[in-house]
Amino acid sequence: MDIFGYYIPIELFFILCIIFVVLIICSSTFGIISLMNKSDSVSELVVRTNSWWKMAIGITIVATAPAIIGTIVLAYVVFVALREMLSIIPLRTADRTVLVASYFAIPIQFYLAYKNYYYLFQIFIPLVMFISVSVILVLTGETNRIGRSMAIIPTTLILTVYMPSHMVLLFHVSVSGFTVGAGGLIIFLIMITAFNDIFQFTWGKLLGKRKILPKISPNKTWVGFIGGVLTSGVLGGALSFLTPLDYIKCFYMGLSLSIIGFIGDSIISAVKRDLKIKDTDDLIPGHGGAMDRLDSIVLTTPTFYYLLIFFIEN
Repeated sequence: MDIFGYYIPIELFFILCIIFVVLIICSSTFGIISLMNKSDSVSELVVRTNSWWKMAIGITIVATAPAIIGTIVLAYVVFVALREMLSIIPLRTADRTVLVASYFAIPIQFYLAYKNYYYLFQIFIPLVMFISVSVILVLTGETNRIGRSMAIIPTTLILTVYMPSHMVLLFHVSVSGFTVGAGGLIIFLIMITAFNDIFQFTWGKLLGKRKILPKISPNKTWVGFIGGVLTSGVLGGALSFLTPLDYIKCFYMGLSLSIIGFIGDSIISAVKRDLKIKDTDDLIPGHGGAMDRLDSIVLTTPTFYYLLIFFIEN
């Protein structure tokens, strides 16, 4: 389908229309309710919906714009996430030099992904940056708590930069007869990840009793987890038209992303518990910071990419 001279696959256009229609309905409904009931809970729903509009527009740009634009937008989001994490974790004054190097890793990592220099992409942060961070820290001459910094900073780079940068690799996935393109793959990944959180929350509230991680995420239950995994699998099958895979493979993909998304959410929740904070930032009204929204997708993104390649090749 041509829109203002730019081609958007009909499948991608269809799913984006559904997303924005839902947002219009939610905005209208919550807006009317807020006029009659000015409670804090209703106001929070309005704020959250407004934030979802901004996120939906950003996702649409990544999914439909040329790859270079999508790469830049994703790199910026990763920059914000890295900045948030580095601002909340306790670091030493001597670590400032290596923090500058950490920020410079973002354009390099995303350039490697954009150009599809796969081998260099694979080793740059896990190997090159790990060694570089350690060497820079040693050269500062400050040994007090240096081991802690050597562990925290590379781990933060892995979580906030390396993992999400796999989304750019989706622009290079090419399958004969698959016309939806990377936009469909990105929407599939984001929808499964986002709705998995909703499914697990809903099932947990309706039927959940036994806590799965009471000290990390006290609101998460076994019923919520299992119900969310199964429902995400069904959603994955229903969204198979966005991928080059059949219904069964997309069902398994949904199951896998749901489990990995839960793990990602739990990891970030554990970190926030350790730091005694509720949110990583207040960047997104009603949602917290960038990492509060990316907690699941930092792990589902590489999982989706590698499973997708495996299913395509097998």
